[in-house]
Amino acid sequence: MTSPNLARAENAVDIGAQHIRDAIRDAIVERRLAPGTKLSENDVGNLFNVSRTLVRAALQALSYEGLVNVEKNRGAFVAYPSIAEARQIFATRRLMEPGILREAARHIGKAQIKELRELLAAEERLTNQRGKSARHAEIKASGDFHLAVAAMSGNAILQRFMDELVARSSLVIALYGQSVISSCGHAEHQQIVDELEKKNVEAACMLMIHHIDHIEADLDLRGAKKGTDLKDALRL
Repeated sequence: MTSPNLARAENAVDIGAQHIRDAIRDAIVERRLAPGTKLSENDVGNLFNVSRTLVRAALQALSYEGLVNVEKNRGAFVAYPSIAEARQIFATRRLMEPGILREAARHIGKAQIKELRELLAAEERLTNQRGKSARHAEIKASGDFHLAVAAMSGNAILQRFMDELVARSSLVIALYGQSVISSCGHAEHQQIVDELEKKNVEAACMLMIHHIDHIEADLDLRGAKKGTDLKDALRL
């Protein structure tokens, strides 16, 4: 039987590792941490002022999501998706997101449309701002739209898969994206919500496929961008 003290200690470890995992994941999703960036257990531990045990647990969790590669005798690195993986990620999104949208549409009423409109308004404000921090926030807001639709499906498994796909898409876009504007078009999000509000579900699904095609078309699958400073990326 687990003692109360041991249970509290284990819970503290879980919370600490989750905090580190969330911070690194957000930096990856917002493209502040470039693919291939080394995530030294010592460096991360020093930045968060925690033990290597907590860091290792956080990095292991990220490796399960495909966001971090842990290599024997070399350490952990932000995942560096290959061209084949990049294509597979967007092929998977084309298969999954119309189905998620159809399922979500069954649960979407006025309150859900209002929630999506509020997300779009926040995204638009960020689109009109300048500076690196605004750009990073805009990228996250774009992903949040897709995650919100998945959450409205009421299917926790689909939501978890979408969470991973959006994060891995951000890695691919960070590595191969060409455009200086958001690769996840704000206007296309608006069009999808417009069709959902009018109950034109199949039209919304076609727009979603077009939207994913547009994101992939902006990729240059020949080149890659350089890494960045770990401390700056984690904003610590």
